[in-house]
Amino acid sequence: MLRRLYDWVLHWAETPYGAWALFILAFSEASFFPIPPDILLIALAVSIPKKSLKYALICSAGSVLGGCFGYFIGWQFMTSLGTRIVDFYGLTQKVAYIEVLYNRYDAWAVGIAGFTPIPYKVFTIAAGAFKINFSVFVLASLVSRSARFFIVGGLIYIFGPSIQAFIDKYFNILATAFTVLLVAGFLIVKYLL
Repeated sequence: MLRRLYDWVLHWAETPYGAWALFILAFSEASFFPIPPDILLIALAVSIPKKSLKYALICSAGSVLGGCFGYFIGWQFMTSLGTRIVDFYGLTQKVAYIEVLYNRYDAWAVGIAGFTPIPYKVFTIAAGAFKINFSVFVLASLVSRSARFFIVGGLIYIFGPSIQAFIDKYFNILATAFTVLLVAGFLIVKYLL
């Protein structure tokens, strides 16, 4: 099943809609959607390695703008929409602690959430709800999300087809590892924060 999903995602690189799909996925994931854009970024970049930095830029832009949308949800619609999104991830009890993190670490809290598998969307919504300085939020998001996606894009740009062979050969292991990291991010937030 994972192999078919990978092949389906890879097909976007052969269509004129691949970059748009990446932008929309990155935007959505940063504000409400559970599936991270990394898999589509990797698929597109591997299929055309010389465009991998362009895809990283598209993914970064979509993610930062999506984070701003998440901020807007928290700022204007926390009680109606923001709470539902946070509930979906089972993190309602942790929102107060996220406020403490913001008050204590400000941009660092956004930066860590933006770079790691921790559900970034919960932090974007909470940032709006707690009225974190918007400029600091955008700057921290820009740095952390861009670093995350440009590391992936840069490695594919540098290693090109050899990375594709590696990903093809070890796809199931990589997918499992990424899923474990994603779940670990959720568990860290849920149980340790």
